[in-house]
Amino acid sequence: MTSERTADGMDSNLFTQIDKYLYDMRLSEETLQEVSQRFGKEMEKGLGAETNPTASVKMLPTFVRSTPDGTEDGDFLALDLGGTNFRVLRVKVSDNGLQKVEMENQIYAIPEELMRGSGVQLFDHIAECLANFMEKLKIKDKKLPLGFTFSFPCHQTKLDESILVTWTKGFKCSSVEGKDVVSMLRKSIKKRGDFDIDIVAVVNDTVGTMMTCGYDDHNCEVGLIVGTGTNACYMEEMRHIDLVEGDEGRMCINMEWGAFGDDGVLNDIRTEFDREIDMGSLNPGKQLFEKMISGMYMGELVRLILVKMAKEGLLFGGRLTPDLLTTGHFETRYVSAIEKEKEGLQKAHEILSKLGLEPSHEDCVATHRICQIVSTRSANLCGATLAAVLRRIKENKGLDRLRSTVGVDGSVYKKHPHFARRLHKTVRKLLPDCEIRFVRSEDGSGKGAAMVTAVAYRLAAQHQARQQILEALKLSHEQLLEVKQRMRSEMEKGLGKETHAEATVKMLPTYVCSTPDGTEKGDFLALDLGGTNFRVLLVRVRNGMRRGVEMHNKIYSIPVEVMQGTGEEGILLKWTKGFKATGCEGEDVVNLLKEAIHRRELPLVITGGTGSNACYMEEMRNVELVEGEEGRMCVNMEWGAFGDNGCLDDIRTEFDMAVDELSLNPGKQRFEKMISGMYLGEIVRNILMDFTKRGLLFRGRISERLKTRGIFETKFLSQIESDCLALLQVRSILQHLGLESTCDDSIIVKEVCTVVARRAAQLCGAGMAAVVDKIRENRGLDFLKVTVGVDGTLYKLHPHFSTVMHETVKQLSPKCEVTFLPSEDGSGKGAALITAVACRIREAGQR
Repeated sequence: MTSERTADGMDSNLFTQIDKYLYDMRLSEETLQEVSQRFGKEMEKGLGAETNPTASVKMLPTFVRSTPDGTEDGDFLALDLGGTNFRVLRVKVSDNGLQKVEMENQIYAIPEELMRGSGVQLFDHIAECLANFMEKLKIKDKKLPLGFTFSFPCHQTKLDESILVTWTKGFKCSSVEGKDVVSMLRKSIKKRGDFDIDIVAVVNDTVGTMMTCGYDDHNCEVGLIVGTGTNACYMEEMRHIDLVEGDEGRMCINMEWGAFGDDGVLNDIRTEFDREIDMGSLNPGKQLFEKMISGMYMGELVRLILVKMAKEGLLFGGRLTPDLLTTGHFETRYVSAIEKEKEGLQKAHEILSKLGLEPSHEDCVATHRICQIVSTRSANLCGATLAAVLRRIKENKGLDRLRSTVGVDGSVYKKHPHFARRLHKTVRKLLPDCEIRFVRSEDGSGKGAAMVTAVAYRLAAQHQARQQILEALKLSHEQLLEVKQRMRSEMEKGLGKETHAEATVKMLPTYVCSTPDGTEKGDFLALDLGGTNFRVLLVRVRNGMRRGVEMHNKIYSIPVEVMQGTGEEGILLKWTKGFKATGCEGEDVVNLLKEAIHRRELPLVITGGTGSNACYMEEMRNVELVEGEEGRMCVNMEWGAFGDNGCLDDIRTEFDMAVDELSLNPGKQRFEKMISGMYLGEIVRNILMDFTKRGLLFRGRISERLKTRGIFETKFLSQIESDCLALLQVRSILQHLGLESTCDDSIIVKEVCTVVARRAAQLCGAGMAAVVDKIRENRGLDFLKVTVGVDGTLYKLHPHFSTVMHETVKQLSPKCEVTFLPSEDGSGKGAALITAVACRIREAGQR
């Protein structure tokens, strides 16, 4: 341990003697690291559902899920009950860009008889004082939100529900232990009937400390109190808190760390003086860590050391006085006074004389050194446990270097001349890879309760605003049924000769009149052209015992000059995707291709397509564009254009319109733009922009990246919604996009992705329900069993799309049992199979 600058004339021999005598109180850096590691393990125990009952560090959930972001606004009340007095406060928080907090408060006494009377009497008294305070401020007619600081051991089940475990600090009111203190206060207020308040939150003073500092410093995620008692709280990831349901986001944990060591894990560093203090306390065997470091015991530790050394003739010439032998007569404030730089020795002389002693200079020097060793050990132990908390936050966030802020309150931290500096030094030594800032809290228990309430109000208001915006994207069962009916009606239009021209769903005949029956065999070529590459496939179809399909393929790239040169693609209507070859539009692609191949003997077919589409086998009698009544033909629906005539306008949102307006084909393929992978990421980006402009996300700061079209790729939706992906990874995806996000932001982004993808899957399901019901009616069946082949990255890769789509089809078409089969290589192998079927039918005809 480094010796600190001491007053002049100090005897170094005496110094060494004291250091030897108190050797067990002087902890090495290795010991502090060991204490820190042990505390980390105790935290784990407290968080685990199975290990919590026997854990000494209880790690209590507080249901405070967010820290202030500086945009809090409003008028709040706070009630602070933690001792023989209690305070009522009015806290005005304003966010006009200046973050201002104004406070007025009044202190009320609690008479001794009420501290030992009934619980009802106590809460009636508190309600009366509250009424008096509101009357004085002329705010009795307002229903203000209130935060309640209740600094007694409680089991919290919700933000506004706290069950008293046991009274401490001289309180013994009957019929309160085991009851919810909030509902008792509510009853007392209701009974009066002259005012009404909204009790939003009940908090402990440590949480209040973190929240007060968090208003000024948004990096603050730890609260620490070192005063008469000691405790700490910090923001933990929900996925680690077994005692509360849910894995998303964070929650503040009230550690109750004073009980660290109650299970014996600190026995090797506790000294005879610690044991003596514990034996003489009101709660032997409990709060052992607190007894080593807090203000309530620090002076008493020094007194016990002075008594022992005097008895051994090492101090005061072996003299003892009744005052020195009286418990509690050497107060902790004396320790602070004696350790002051300049007047320390003089103070030591005054204090020792007051205790009836006649101290020599050496006695004063020795007492100074004893105080120094006791208070340094306290700061070091506090630093060791705090380092464990910060290390945990760093690991939770997956960071190499943590920048964080600790809000601190308590008389020892604030009034002892060296405690704060020693604490900071220990934390820095044990955590060299962290930048930790310490901020003194001003009125954590009063203003802090109001802050918790202000944050809860802000979160509720923002949640409501977001839900209102997202409501338009949430489709009811009735709306989906309506979409199904409209799709059916558009299908009928597309099939009819007279209505076909005005139909948006074009229902194009494909001349594929049969599906495979398993008897196909032979070697076939397939050509798949749909982008800047094309594939040639050799597909071998076998039947009999070893039915199967064997494929070989090669990919060729298409040079730009060929894409835009002369073309050597039934009748090509229009080139897309950057193609501009001349002499092709309006021509029969198959003829062009046949001529180019000079009539090679292998049968061949061509496929293409992108976005979202569907086809199905329709009865020939319903396909008016093709002659003949017998059999069936596959109809390519081109359903992406569903809604181009305005029939979906009542469910299209402002975000759909924004995406459509800036697309390459405004007004076209409107259904596709609501459901296909090409556009979902862009819908999400538009919603995130809107939320940010309204201050509901990213603290209202729109980054240049967020303004960039197309940055939010649809693959990110699949990644963000993956169940196995923790919010940490969601944050790293957002960081990769240049979006600095908090934990709350990550939850919101995930929710937006879920809503957008769910709607897409439901709309797709509604379209599919229209198709399967048409097939059932075509065949005159009461119940249809049918298989749907599905391809596409959104269906295959998104974690929930397929499930939601299946559920929707089931709900909207209860008379159909639909099996969905993911397709493998529909555009390549599919083309070959069509050819194989055509060849089978042709051969059968020739026979």
